[in-house]
Amino acid sequence: MTESVADPTGTEQAAADETSDAADLQEHLDRLAEQVQDLTRVVARQAKALDILVASDSARSGQRTDTALLVDLFALFTDADTCARSAASDRETTAFTALRDGLERLIAGRDGAVIVPRAGDEFDVSVMEAGDTRPAVGNQEIAGTVVEVIRPGLVVAGRSVRPALVTVFT
Repeated sequence: MTESVADPTGTEQAAADETSDAADLQEHLDRLAEQVQDLTRVVARQAKALDILVASDSARSGQRTDTALLVDLFALFTDADTCARSAASDRETTAFTALRDGLERLIAGRDGAVIVPRAGDEFDVSVMEAGDTRPAVGNQEIAGTVVEVIRPGLVVAGRSVRPALVTVFT
């Protein structure tokens, strides 16, 4: 009868494979972290470029408001805001927040304003739309106030183009 002897090289090979897999994973994570840092730098540069554009546009007089451009910028703003709020890491949050803030400054520099009501603000029909309501049970003083913001709004040249969508106490 032959005795089977465990192959020591098989165990060593499995350990080497695990080490190799861990090294590959670490390499991928390092590369991903570097890409996120690169994205953060790009967003910071874009924010500076937006600041320069806003400053140059503000210096011009008699500027005509481009509502279509502001609506497009506002769509990008809401996308950046959503990404900032749902980001998986602090780096991503920082990058998307910087992009969102830069877009808001650009909108403001072109005679627009992002409307983000706060909880407790009075409901203003001229710049808000009630997307949902909640009963003000036991406290009628809060009736007609904002509970939460569902989506920010956009005002261009004093006119509401996209009302802020909010939940309101009734």
